Amino acid sequence: MGRPCVFVRLTGCPLRCAYCDTAYAFREGEPRTVDSIVDEVAVHPTNLVEITGGEPLAQRAVHTLMSRLCDAGKDVLIETGGMLDIRVCDERVIRILDCKAPGSGESDKMDWSNMEALTGRDEVKFVIGDRADYDWARAVIDEHGLLGRVGAVLLSPVHEQASGLEILGHPGLDPARLAEWILEDGLDVVLQPQMHKVIWDPQMRGV
Repeated sequence: MGRPCVFVRLTGCPLRCAYCDTAYAFREGEPRTVDSIVDEVAVHPTNLVEITGGEPLAQRAVHTLMSRLCDAGKDVLIETGGMLDIRVCDERVIRILDCKAPGSGESDKMDWSNMEALTGRDEVKFVIGDRADYDWARAVIDEHGLLGRVGAVLLSPVHEQASGLEILGHPGLDPARLAEWILEDGLDVVLQPQMHKVIWDPQMRGV
């Protein structure tokens, strides 16, 4: 969080999380070749590239794209919802496993064998909508011994809408409340608010 990064957002997702703020990625976008994406990424003066979605692992060509970007000397991350096998990713890629808490409505879709495939380079992310999500995430962290085993454990509060509007009916979670829970438990995790929604308009794309 906070580092300049090129985001490559792929279309399509088999999940429908209750707090999803990128529903446009279900259908929008245009067909692109791997070559054209690699060329466009190269224009940006940063070495960090994150592939996201939607669900990027739902597209087979993403593996060619990841390998090509690694070959070009980029530091490549992929953020995946956890329902598809992460073992097939290029070993040079840092995998961010977005572990779906109950508040997402999609926690039953998780492939829990992915937890055993994680390495010290990978990260695990939990989007937290309420106290129940936090307690669930804490239990998963303990059960799988994530602290100290992966590169980072990220807790991201569902962004509150300043206008009073809700994302698909979700009111969001005050980051201060999540911070208090983390501090009370002495949990060695990273609090990860959506920084781009703080800096720019929360609905702005491409930032």
